[in-house]
Amino acid sequence: MVGWIGGTALQLRQPALWDAAVYAAIGLAGAAGLIGLAIRGAAVLPRRRSRLGAGIARGTTCLLLAVLAGAGATGWRAARFAAGALDPGLEGRDLQVVGVVAGLPQHGEGVTRFVLAVESVRRPPPPTVEGAGAGVADPPVVRVPERIALAWHADDAGRRGRTAEGSGAMAATVPPLHAGDRWRLTVRLRAPHGDVNPHGFDTELWMWTQGVRASGYLRTGARDAAPARLAATGRHPVERAREAVRDAVFERIADRRAAGVVAALVTGDQGAIERADWDVFRATGVAHLMSISGLHITMFAVLASFAVGAAWRRSTRLVRCWPAQRAALAGGVMLAAAYALFSGWGVPSQRTVCMLATVALLRLSGRRWPWPCVWLLAGWAAVAIDPWALLQAGFWLSFVAVAALFATDPGPAAADRAPGWRRRLARMAREQAVVTLALTPLTLLLFQQVSVVGLAANALAIPWVTLVVTPLAMAGVVAPPLWDLAAHAVQALAWGLQGLAALPFATLSAAAPPVWLAVCGVAGGVIASMRLPWRLRLLGLPLLLPVLLWQPARPAAGEFELLAADVGQGNAVLVRTAAHSLLYDAGPRYNPESDAGVRVLVPLLRALGERLDTVVLSHRDSDHTGGAAAVLASQPRAALLASIEDGHPLQALRPARRCVAGQRWSWDGVDFEVLHPLARDYDAPGARPNALSSVADTQHAR
Repeated sequence: MVGWIGGTALQLRQPALWDAAVYAAIGLAGAAGLIGLAIRGAAVLPRRRSRLGAGIARGTTCLLLAVLAGAGATGWRAARFAAGALDPGLEGRDLQVVGVVAGLPQHGEGVTRFVLAVESVRRPPPPTVEGAGAGVADPPVVRVPERIALAWHADDAGRRGRTAEGSGAMAATVPPLHAGDRWRLTVRLRAPHGDVNPHGFDTELWMWTQGVRASGYLRTGARDAAPARLAATGRHPVERAREAVRDAVFERIADRRAAGVVAALVTGDQGAIERADWDVFRATGVAHLMSISGLHITMFAVLASFAVGAAWRRSTRLVRCWPAQRAALAGGVMLAAAYALFSGWGVPSQRTVCMLATVALLRLSGRRWPWPCVWLLAGWAAVAIDPWALLQAGFWLSFVAVAALFATDPGPAAADRAPGWRRRLARMAREQAVVTLALTPLTLLLFQQVSVVGLAANALAIPWVTLVVTPLAMAGVVAPPLWDLAAHAVQALAWGLQGLAALPFATLSAAAPPVWLAVCGVAGGVIASMRLPWRLRLLGLPLLLPVLLWQPARPAAGEFELLAADVGQGNAVLVRTAAHSLLYDAGPRYNPESDAGVRVLVPLLRALGERLDTVVLSHRDSDHTGGAAAVLASQPRAALLASIEDGHPLQALRPARRCVAGQRWSWDGVDFEVLHPLARDYDAPGARPNALSSVADTQHAR
């Protein structure tokens, strides 16, 4: 298992893929070697004198063969998937596709996004001109990736990259889309292209893990064929059911923010939760509770096990066939797997189901495995199903948390010696403290931010969400009025979490440390959280402190550094001196839920440990100011220097000082001077934003 996971990790580090046949040969060689070694090991026993040496050699050989098998299997899958990439000659061309909606459609402001499972593709016939001779037409049938991500905008302006104002236009223009429906659409596609920024969101990786190799938008102009719904198929029944439940939640609950949380807890649709709420959940360290996690799956398994056991005991015939305790164990795991599948089958769900199934099988067979074996088996199963889980932060957070809980578990004997609700509460508090301490270094490595109030927030949120909100939300599928109670419970929880998130010390940010230092920090957190004497636990502190105190190198005095972020259309340039930082422009707004500030600049500044002194906005156009709100919200001490008007929304967030030619200042031996606009330019009648653009000069001090 360790070898397979290691081989998968090695393959994921490859800069370029080989041919699929090469990976197939490597994987088959490794698998054949493992099978042969197992057969030979069962038939040949080493002599007692050389048993230790033979065991080491055998273990090493097994490890290397497992590495080959894991790397070969992962590489073969990756090469096969990459072979289905979009033909570059088809990018930007009109294509007529027929396919089935394969997932939950996401409805936004003026746009609906969905994944289409493609069945056939043709080029639309070229328009004919009366009197023109017959030309040579392009081949009508082409090939595109099997799954494509599409955006259906409300109007032509949306298709050019801007969203329509309001949701009414979308409802009137975009017809209802449902999972399993077959449509004929005219689209334009492109291969996945994401921003290339350190510590930012990797769009290409995310699309790869979702099985999507092309994205695009619908063409609904006057000269394009009208979209046509062809039929409702029986495909994707789980997604159809999830969509029906999600829509029913939103129809029942008037508060859209509370409805989003309830829908996410029932269906696993994290897109139903608004971005502002995610910010609060992350700041308070309870984001793991608002998506279907191991805690939810385990709780559901326990409740399902009780229900199956109670129903089984009511039938004498069933009890004679199989003991109720065993039936409850098996039924709880199977129903938990069904719930995990219904909720989207994310990495935490996969890991939890694998662990529950492993424990259940061991108990049913009367065997007991050491916890590292159970832990590794669950990890191997998750990686074998989805090799790219190793590239997701949730995988590492989940498995480190479970390892810490396993390693510090006092065992069933201690639980029997400590009955009573006070003891159980104390155990829950200890487990939460263990997880918090073990995950803090890893969280800083992955997100460069950790919640200081997370321990208190989780002490409030875990019992409230697991014992009140989630049961009401799931029971609402059968009795919809219970969703109203769940919404009230969510509102009460949100009120408390917003108060904690508003505290000035709610979060701690730190620069991203090197990998080797982060590994030491994670080891220190695990040591400090283990059930060891306090003298030994304190040995973990020297490993933790460097992670918190790490700072990346800065320019020397009299020098400056320019970092131009990849934000697409628009600008975003970070100027760093020995002790100061300036951001020139903040990039565009991509859609109502995403902008360059959230996606690129805030993670970049956090990873560099930057505390901005000044934000300069050249002019008011959205491709220069779109990410400013997120940046200013994350940088409370940054001054705003801009040419925006007094009524601009950013003025309410941070009063801006006008950018005027002649302004000068010096930081750490570096001179800054504003060259444009002139003071009189602001009073010019009909002055356009570009005419008021701020131009600044940065140079070494003379």
